[in-house]
Amino acid sequence: MNILNTLLALAPIITVFLLLVVFKLSAKISMAIAYVVTALLAVFFWQAAPAVVAAATVNGMIVALTILYIVFGAILMLNTLKESGAIHSIRQGFMDVSPDRRVQVIIVAWLFGSLVEGSSGFGTPSAVGAPLLLALGFPAMASVMSILIIQSTPVSFGAVGTPLLVGVWSGINNKEDVTAAITPQTVEQYLQQITGNVGLLHALVGFLIPLILCGMLTRFYGEKRSFREGLKAWKFAIFAGIAFTVPYYLVARFLGPEFPSMVGGFIGLMLVVPAAKRGWFVPKETFDFPPKDRWESRWLGTLSGKTHDDDNTPTFSVFRAFSPYVIVIGLLILTRALKPLKAFLTGDMTTITLPNLFGSAITSKVQFGYSPGTILIIAAIACIFIFKMDIKRFKRGWGDAGKTLISAAPALFLAVPMVQVFINSQSGDMSAAGALPSMPMVLAHSAADWFSGMWPNIAPWIGALGAFIAGSNTVSNMMFSYFQFSTAQQIGLNADLSSIVVALQAIGGAAGNMISVHNVVAAAAVVGLLNREGEVIRQTLIPMLYYIVQAGLIGQALITGSIAWWGVAVAWPLLFFGIMSLGGKKA
Repeated sequence: MNILNTLLALAPIITVFLLLVVFKLSAKISMAIAYVVTALLAVFFWQAAPAVVAAATVNGMIVALTILYIVFGAILMLNTLKESGAIHSIRQGFMDVSPDRRVQVIIVAWLFGSLVEGSSGFGTPSAVGAPLLLALGFPAMASVMSILIIQSTPVSFGAVGTPLLVGVWSGINNKEDVTAAITPQTVEQYLQQITGNVGLLHALVGFLIPLILCGMLTRFYGEKRSFREGLKAWKFAIFAGIAFTVPYYLVARFLGPEFPSMVGGFIGLMLVVPAAKRGWFVPKETFDFPPKDRWESRWLGTLSGKTHDDDNTPTFSVFRAFSPYVIVIGLLILTRALKPLKAFLTGDMTTITLPNLFGSAITSKVQFGYSPGTILIIAAIACIFIFKMDIKRFKRGWGDAGKTLISAAPALFLAVPMVQVFINSQSGDMSAAGALPSMPMVLAHSAADWFSGMWPNIAPWIGALGAFIAGSNTVSNMMFSYFQFSTAQQIGLNADLSSIVVALQAIGGAAGNMISVHNVVAAAAVVGLLNREGEVIRQTLIPMLYYIVQAGLIGQALITGSIAWWGVAVAWPLLFFGIMSLGGKKA
């Protein structure tokens, strides 16, 4: 690919990074400028049809609306639990398991968040987990950072396997060269081979995520600002990592992509919570945040940190208080796993479809019945009866949720259209001389041209690029799975080894969710943390870097069979933890 084309394709991403992360502007200002840059490049340099750019913009606004619907449901749920007083009982229940914040973040974010991701995906862990951490007494920014970090390992099997069953499948199915290369396997068998590799790679990389999570929590939100303070929980963190990843891998390898994250999260909770109650593997010294009067203002969101209404004395059992979350998980599983119900909720009768916007091939769909937002609203309404709430309290929670939603809307209504224009930026006439594929494909082809010999190390970065742009592992896989397969063929890999390359695409696509702009905006919105998205990304870039590099090194070692590469793969986590352990305040 022409170097100029590559640099121009990078321009929207560089714009976002510089404005949001380096210059620390708000997401709405950064994304407004990035949208203008992307649209101008698409129309005047890529020669994309103006109607396509307009259609992509409108589609992006509709997608943003569906995200905001989920955000509203999440905030309504949190406010309802606060108004009823139930959140106080939930908080006390977790404190009874362990007062150590490192233990709490592993249970809520890593295990419960992975269970939610497995059942629903599409940002739902943020909508459920981040407000719960906030209610447990975590700073708003710490809540967002924590829940974004775990949106890595479970994501490839999120929403009952959608990133593989829809994302990878749509990339490799009905392709003659794929069928010829994998014979005598069928495409279905090849997808299962990819699934097993995804489970293996995620397990080998992801079992350290709980330890990194603890380190990040103590480094940025502890009194001593010390990564080492998080590492003191290494026994418990690694136990929790293995408790999730072992069943997760076995389900992926032998059963398929639908349930690894759900089963891993459930079994992990069944093992880790009793262990924590008995004090097994738990650090002797308890870690807590500094007193609230010493919290930095940037840690705080606009939502109240109070755990319940002062006029309402909570008297609920932990199970009763937690029952709305049980309803959420139950409904998510039912609507995703029961095929007749899923078919109805996603069918023509319950789907609003806007086909061929402005005469383009872009079609926009809205499925409110299938949205996690609807499930969260149903659970919030159920709280009225479960906790015998005064309707005035419920209305107050509804009103507060609406106010927060209005504050979050501008950033999302700019971020998602920019993403959609970027993805749909291909030249209007692809048969014309000098016609260009979309900006993401220009970047991917350039990477393949420059780094073919090191491709297993590069493949996860392509997946992460797609997820950073689109905010979705599924969309990233749809864009790049076939490209990854073709690149693997071009560098001489057989079908078995090419399945590892496609798996690395899915791994990178999962890890890229940690820094995706509209994921960060949505996660921040549910805890009332606005206009500080860049700082969140600066923090989540750290674990994403670990994840992408480690996945690439292990992939390179598996494909080449090189002991040297295995040595580098072992050395990288040691180097990562060593660098992160430097610094911090004196005890």
